[in-house]
Amino acid sequence: MKNILGRKVGMTSVFTENGRSVPVTVIEAGPCTVVERKTAEKHGYDAVSLAFGAVKKGRVSSALAGHYKKNGAEPKRHVREFRTGIEGAEAGATVTAADFEAGDRVDVVGISKGHGFAGGIKRHNFSGGGASHGSMIHRQPASNGDTNAGRVPKGARRPGHYGVDRTTHQNLEVVRADAERNVLLLRGPVPGAKNGLVIVRATVKPGCKPAQGAK
Repeated sequence: MKNILGRKVGMTSVFTENGRSVPVTVIEAGPCTVVERKTAEKHGYDAVSLAFGAVKKGRVSSALAGHYKKNGAEPKRHVREFRTGIEGAEAGATVTAADFEAGDRVDVVGISKGHGFAGGIKRHNFSGGGASHGSMIHRQPASNGDTNAGRVPKGARRPGHYGVDRTTHQNLEVVRADAERNVLLLRGPVPGAKNGLVIVRATVKPGCKPAQGAK
């Protein structure tokens, strides 16, 4: 099962067999418990619910505690549902980093870092106006569109809240998978801040070659 929940630990670099340094993101992946297995006959669709992260029983709502008890599982901090890549997963099973191996391609989902209220240059990569004296427009968003419309059109790229969005980085390479320490090393950046929850699943865009000498 190529689906797992984890915690973003941070970034580092490792050396491949040919001596090349590769930047990687360290993810504490699992162990996750299969809390529930949904079927098309009973629920209308096939899915698997994975739970991850230790939590005090007093921090779990009564409804969620009852859900765990009904399925014979210990309460966890996070629960997420997967509908693809769930073959062979049954309630009560444990999902670990051992299900992944070096060279696998995965998609990682997380909540991006928050930047508060940001202008157009930072939020939408606007180029800005002239930097010389007297231009009066350095970082301003300039024209707001048609003056006859009398309103701001939907989808206009304007200053506003930036970040804290569900973000997916696709087709990341698994450089190493350490089942003993429940760690995945993924080549490149992963969305979100340190200690943030991330979802790792098999990529929907396979086909890219792995890094040379990756192990």
